[in-house]
Amino acid sequence: MTQRTPRPGQRSLRKGRHSEAGRLYHVTAATDDRKPLFLDHDLGRAMVNVWRRLDGEGASRTLAFVIMPDHVHWLFALGEAIDLSKLIDRFKAASARQVNRLRGTAGSPVWQRGYYDHALRRDEDVRAVARYIIANPVRAGLVASVRNYPLWDAAWL
Repeated sequence: MTQRTPRPGQRSLRKGRHSEAGRLYHVTAATDDRKPLFLDHDLGRAMVNVWRRLDGEGASRTLAFVIMPDHVHWLFALGEAIDLSKLIDRFKAASARQVNRLRGTAGSPVWQRGYYDHALRRDEDVRAVARYIIANPVRAGLVASVRNYPLWDAAWL
Protein backbone atom coordinates (compact mmCIF):
# COMPACT_ATOMS: atom_id res chain seq x y z
CA MET A 1 0.00 0.00 0.00
CA THR A 2 1.39 3.38 -0.92
CA GLN A 3 1.88 5.98 1.78
CA ARG A 4 0.30 9.30 0.85
CA THR A 5 1.54 12.67 1.96
CA PRO A 6 -1.12 14.58 3.90
CA ARG A 7 -2.31 17.83 2.39
CA PRO A 8 -1.09 21.00 4.08
CA GLY A 9 -3.04 21.64 7.26
CA GLN A 10 -4.79 18.26 7.20
CA ARG A 11 -3.30 17.04 10.48
CA SER A 12 -3.84 20.37 12.21
CA LEU A 13 -7.61 20.06 11.64
CA ARG A 14 -7.78 17.38 14.35
CA LYS A 15 -5.41 19.04 16.86
CA GLY A 16 -7.04 19.78 20.19
CA ARG A 17 -10.15 17.77 19.34
CA HIS A 18 -11.46 15.13 21.65
CA SER A 19 -14.23 12.63 21.40
CA GLU A 20 -16.72 11.69 24.06
CA ALA A 21 -18.01 8.20 24.85
CA GLY A 22 -21.76 7.93 24.40
CA ARG A 23 -21.88 11.07 22.27
CA LEU A 24 -23.72 10.91 18.95
CA TYR A 25 -21.68 11.55 15.81
CA HIS A 26 -22.50 11.95 12.14
CA VAL A 27 -19.50 10.92 10.05
CA THR A 28 -19.11 11.19 6.30
CA ALA A 29 -16.26 9.37 4.54
CA ALA A 30 -15.57 9.45 0.81
CA THR A 31 -13.96 6.82 -1.37
CA ASP A 32 -10.51 7.36 -2.81
CA ASP A 33 -10.77 9.65 -5.85
CA ARG A 34 -14.55 9.51 -5.30
CA LYS A 35 -14.72 6.18 -7.14
CA PRO A 36 -18.32 4.90 -7.18
CA LEU A 37 -17.37 1.58 -5.56
CA PHE A 38 -20.71 1.12 -3.86
CA LEU A 39 -22.65 0.88 -7.08
CA ASP A 40 -21.73 -2.76 -6.40
CA HIS A 41 -24.34 -3.86 -3.86
CA ASP A 42 -22.06 -6.55 -2.39
CA LEU A 43 -19.43 -3.93 -1.54
CA GLY A 44 -22.10 -1.85 0.15
CA ARG A 45 -23.26 -4.83 2.20
CA ALA A 46 -19.64 -5.32 3.29
CA MET A 47 -19.82 -1.84 4.90
CA VAL A 48 -22.96 -2.85 6.79
CA ASN A 49 -21.22 -5.98 8.08
CA VAL A 50 -18.27 -3.95 9.36
CA TRP A 51 -20.63 -1.58 11.21
CA ARG A 52 -22.47 -4.56 12.72
CA ARG A 53 -19.18 -6.02 13.92
CA LEU A 54 -18.10 -2.71 15.49
CA ASP A 55 -21.51 -2.41 17.15
CA GLY A 56 -21.21 -5.99 18.44
CA GLU A 57 -17.82 -5.18 19.96
CA GLY A 58 -19.29 -2.15 21.75
CA ALA A 59 -17.16 0.32 19.78
CA SER A 60 -20.29 2.00 18.39
CA ARG A 61 -24.07 1.83 18.32
CA THR A 62 -25.30 2.57 14.82
CA LEU A 63 -28.48 4.63 14.60
CA ALA A 64 -28.64 5.34 10.86
CA PHE A 65 -26.55 5.06 7.72
CA VAL A 66 -26.68 5.44 3.99
CA ILE A 67 -24.12 4.10 1.56
CA MET A 68 -23.89 6.29 -1.53
CA PRO A 69 -21.94 5.24 -4.62
CA ASP A 70 -18.81 7.19 -3.58
CA HIS A 71 -19.26 7.96 0.12
CA VAL A 72 -21.00 6.90 3.32
CA HIS A 73 -22.94 8.70 6.03
CA TRP A 74 -22.99 7.07 9.47
CA LEU A 75 -24.87 8.24 12.57
CA PHE A 76 -23.81 6.44 15.75
CA ALA A 77 -23.15 6.66 19.45
CA LEU A 78 -19.47 6.28 20.29
CA GLY A 79 -18.60 3.34 22.55
CA GLU A 80 -16.81 3.58 25.89
CA ALA A 81 -13.46 1.99 25.02
CA ILE A 82 -12.42 3.83 21.86
CA ASP A 83 -12.06 7.39 20.65
CA LEU A 84 -13.59 8.70 17.44
CA SER A 85 -10.44 8.77 15.32
CA LYS A 86 -9.54 5.19 16.28
CA LEU A 87 -13.07 4.02 15.53
CA ILE A 88 -12.99 5.61 12.08
CA ASP A 89 -9.52 4.16 11.46
CA ARG A 90 -10.84 0.70 12.41
CA PHE A 91 -13.90 1.12 10.20
CA LYS A 92 -11.85 2.24 7.22
CA ALA A 93 -9.23 -0.49 7.64
CA ALA A 94 -11.75 -3.31 8.09
CA SER A 95 -13.99 -2.13 5.26
CA ALA A 96 -11.01 -1.61 2.93
CA ARG A 97 -9.90 -5.19 3.59
CA GLN A 98 -13.40 -6.44 2.77
CA VAL A 99 -13.75 -4.30 -0.37
CA ASN A 100 -10.32 -5.32 -1.63
CA ARG A 101 -11.00 -8.98 -0.88
CA LEU A 102 -14.29 -8.88 -2.79
CA ARG A 103 -12.74 -6.98 -5.71
CA GLY A 104 -9.49 -8.96 -5.78
CA THR A 105 -7.49 -5.74 -5.42
CA ALA A 106 -5.38 -6.32 -2.31
CA GLY A 107 -3.79 -3.15 -0.95
CA SER A 108 -5.67 -0.72 -3.19
CA PRO A 109 -6.78 2.47 -1.47
CA VAL A 110 -10.51 2.51 -0.78
CA TRP A 111 -10.99 5.65 1.32
CA GLN A 112 -9.82 9.23 1.18
CA ARG A 113 -7.51 10.01 4.04
CA GLY A 114 -9.80 12.34 5.99
CA TYR A 115 -13.44 12.35 6.96
CA TYR A 116 -16.04 14.83 8.11
CA ASP A 117 -17.46 14.45 11.60
CA HIS A 118 -20.14 16.33 13.47
CA ALA A 119 -20.79 15.77 17.17
CA LEU A 120 -24.48 16.27 17.68
CA ARG A 121 -25.44 18.87 20.26
CA ARG A 122 -27.59 17.68 23.15
CA ASP A 123 -30.55 19.70 21.82
CA GLU A 124 -30.24 18.46 18.22
CA ASP A 125 -33.11 16.38 16.88
CA VAL A 126 -31.49 12.98 16.26
CA ARG A 127 -34.35 11.73 14.11
CA ALA A 128 -34.13 14.82 11.90
CA VAL A 129 -30.42 14.13 11.38
CA ALA A 130 -31.23 10.50 10.55
CA ARG A 131 -33.90 11.59 8.05
CA TYR A 132 -31.39 13.97 6.44
CA ILE A 133 -28.86 11.13 6.16
CA ILE A 134 -31.21 8.57 4.64
CA ALA A 135 -32.68 11.11 2.19
CA ASN A 136 -29.29 11.52 0.47
CA PRO A 137 -30.10 9.16 -2.44
CA VAL A 138 -33.27 11.15 -3.16
CA ARG A 139 -31.46 14.52 -3.05
CA ALA A 140 -28.75 13.08 -5.33
CA GLY A 141 -31.38 12.02 -7.85
CA LEU A 142 -30.55 8.32 -7.56
CA VAL A 143 -34.13 7.34 -6.66
CA ALA A 144 -37.50 9.07 -6.33
CA SER A 145 -38.12 7.48 -2.92
CA VAL A 146 -35.69 6.17 -0.34
CA ARG A 147 -37.84 3.01 -0.29
CA ASN A 148 -36.28 2.22 -3.67
CA TYR A 149 -32.69 2.51 -2.40
CA PRO A 150 -31.22 -0.66 -0.89
CA LEU A 151 -28.27 0.60 1.18
CA TRP A 152 -29.65 2.48 4.17
CA ASP A 153 -31.16 1.81 7.57
CA ALA A 154 -32.30 3.64 10.68
CA ALA A 155 -32.91 2.38 14.20
CA TRP A 156 -36.46 3.75 14.26
CA LEU A 157 -37.80 1.50 11.51
